[in-house]
Amino acid sequence: MTNHDEAATVRPLTLAWVRRHLEPGERIVGAEALHGGATADMRRLTVGTRDGGTRHLVLRSFVDPTRQGPAEDLLHREADALTTLTGTGVRAPGLVAFDPVAAHCEYPSLLMSHLPGRTTLHDEGLETRLPLLARQLAAIHTVRPAARPREYVALSTADTVVVPEGADAATWAAATDVIRRPAPRYEGRFLHGDFQPGNVLLDLPPEDPAGAGAGAAVARITGVVDWAAASWGPADLDVAHCATNLALLHGPTWGLRFTEAYQDAGGTLAAAADERLYWQVRSPLAFSEEVQWVAQPWWEAGRHELTTRAVEERLDAYLTSLMDAPG
Repeated sequence: MTNHDEAATVRPLTLAWVRRHLEPGERIVGAEALHGGATADMRRLTVGTRDGGTRHLVLRSFVDPTRQGPAEDLLHREADALTTLTGTGVRAPGLVAFDPVAAHCEYPSLLMSHLPGRTTLHDEGLETRLPLLARQLAAIHTVRPAARPREYVALSTADTVVVPEGADAATWAAATDVIRRPAPRYEGRFLHGDFQPGNVLLDLPPEDPAGAGAGAAVARITGVVDWAAASWGPADLDVAHCATNLALLHGPTWGLRFTEAYQDAGGTLAAAADERLYWQVRSPLAFSEEVQWVAQPWWEAGRHELTTRAVEERLDAYLTSLMDAPG
């Protein structure tokens, strides 16, 4: 088996487990580390087929503890989500197998099909990609699972907020007071839990890799990955999470525009302005606790201008814009 880099090496027990889930006559002929993930080691496995061709699988392994909870819980949630999405209009990987307690592998792992496309975090072409993202998220929220996933859990609280250096303390205090109130009542929806550009695969014209220019009109989403945080809760939560990511990646205005685009795509948010604000500010306040962790994958993807300090400044500007927005 050929490894494209040392990080792609698959441990012996895990390799044997993967082989047991291949078709007769198939073999693993290569492995490549997939970068950009923040919660698990990801590898793309090349499988040689009986007819001499190849296909790909993706292996997710939780090597280290995560901020999101036990690996067993995350893998069960992802496996359930992938099963739920089979046959829906939402393109997601197909579940092949999972070992949530590392009964067969060195680490808790999940094996799934590989989707075409790639992520893009460039500023160029965002005008075209924004409505694609909004329509995709609205489609996810129309999924009605036979068995509901677990209710969302807010991992951050008003007491864990970290005010960035130089931010207006009064603005942050006012935003923090918003989430001290009980969460508004909501109509539940099937949530991705981490919907953002880094988890959306795109087919972009090869002559226009950033998705800009005339060719960008044919850009399309080929799939959505990383369903380990799937849950049941308010659509506002997913929208706010993606909007915050866009604000930090591309500037505060894009966070506000995504919320509008989601509604233009037919998505429904909380009816009352104070309820919408609750969900809108909860996301950037949660990001304040882990700015460095959030920025690291973007740096590794080539966005070297997004230093921890630069992301903190955008976070402050975005939160301020939310608090200043008319009701």
